[in-house]
Amino acid sequence: MNCAAGNSEKESSRMDFIGHSLPVRSVAESQSEMTELILPNDTNTLGNLLGGRLMHFIDLVGAMAAYRHARTHVVTASMDHIDFIAPVHVGDLLILKSSVNRAFNTSMEVGVKVWVENTIAGMHRHVASAYLTFVAIDSQGRRVPVPQLKPETEDEQRHYEDAGRRRELRQKELERRRATRPAEAAVPGLVRPGRN
Repeated sequence: MNCAAGNSEKESSRMDFIGHSLPVRSVAESQSEMTELILPNDTNTLGNLLGGRLMHFIDLVGAMAAYRHARTHVVTASMDHIDFIAPVHVGDLLILKSSVNRAFNTSMEVGVKVWVENTIAGMHRHVASAYLTFVAIDSQGRRVPVPQLKPETEDEQRHYEDAGRRRELRQKELERRRATRPAEAAVPGLVRPGRN
């Protein structure tokens, strides 16, 4: 490969963003996987994995993908949607996989899928799925731009488009809540979540 061809490939895989030149990354570059053995300390009195503990694992593996994509600090902005499909038991091997579905301005949507492996039977079953939004920040906590994402497969393209629709819904819900705040403020004694 000659230098000119290599340089043009590098240039075509970069984008300009508000004075910054950021690379365009593939989904594969940031995919992450984590495995956890479920121990008694992780479970409730029935021996099932605690939902909060599962959410913690989901947040960790999601942050790994976001961190790999942004290559800077990331913080969890939201866990939009989570489905607990089946219980996870003591002794199960929990397998969590995450990938960036779409990158926006300073945020990214990450999808996480969770499986359980029964190591004795050698079987896998899907037990949970979630969508999380992470925001990239610098060491002072200021938002920073993230590289854009280039979907390469049909599945990646579908996840990319679905993430855009979910973002639109989130923004509409945020606008709806903002529009109702003045009316709520007029009601004496009303307790609003996150405001007390």
